[in-house]
Amino acid sequence: MLIRVSTYLYQRPKLVLSLLLGPPLIYMVVVYLGSLFNLLVYSFYYLESFTGLIVREFTLSTYAQIFEPANRDIFIRTAGMAMAVTIADALIAFPLAYYIARFSSPRLKTWLIIAVTIPLWSSYLVRVYAWKLILAQEGILSWFIRLIRLDGVLEWLLSFESIGGSSLALSPIGMFIVFAYIWLPYMIIPIQTALERVPNSLLEASSDLGAKPLQTFRTVILPLSFPGVVAGSIFTFSLTLGDFIVPLALGNSKFFIGQAVYSYQGTAGNIPLAAAMTMGPVVIMIIYLLVARRLGAFDAL
Repeated sequence: MLIRVSTYLYQRPKLVLSLLLGPPLIYMVVVYLGSLFNLLVYSFYYLESFTGLIVREFTLSTYAQIFEPANRDIFIRTAGMAMAVTIADALIAFPLAYYIARFSSPRLKTWLIIAVTIPLWSSYLVRVYAWKLILAQEGILSWFIRLIRLDGVLEWLLSFESIGGSSLALSPIGMFIVFAYIWLPYMIIPIQTALERVPNSLLEASSDLGAKPLQTFRTVILPLSFPGVVAGSIFTFSLTLGDFIVPLALGNSKFFIGQAVYSYQGTAGNIPLAAAMTMGPVVIMIIYLLVARRLGAFDAL
């Protein structure tokens, strides 16, 4: 019986492929895309101000609320943080990924990759709250800043309303540090993969033609590895854009998108507005992915 079944399946590879891919595809369509579609539908409803009930009638008035100053500032604040974290991670990750890909020995490369990915082995919440303790006024970072007599600079920096707060643990600067740390491995690995794909023959040809190392890096290595940077930016940008835990743990009274969605859905009970706010990052990431695809980022994943 087993032989007949195995022979039957061996002669029909498309059926085997359907049996293997069918369940996960059905799950993704029903659960993942179904929930997104449900959010999309609810975003076109509105909340009746007098009764507080959801009116299931098609309207764009809920989306119009996104462009109100408070909600618009939330989107600008979140997108700005995501872009800043992406740029910082790219600047930090590229030299390390370049060393791993081009100069380290196979043994050292293994240990460096382990060192890069070790933070991912621990709980996300543990890492966030560990950083909250590090950035607190009584934490080791504040102690070190006072030790080297830079506490005045820190207080001056925190005095700016746009970037400061009561301490690093409750400020946009603290959020930026934690975001950059948490998502850094997602930037290093794609860049390293892209750099390892650069053929040595092109580097040798550039050297034979008289190009200096800096010129070779600028004209050969950087353009060929740039899709890896864009691929890494997909992770860092999207994960920062939709994160809820870091702004909740280290933020102040200025909301990010995740906090706003939670507040509208939970505290205010305004599910249509929460759904419309959720569609914002989805639209932003669709545009971002289309641009990344044109830049060849998917080839580096």
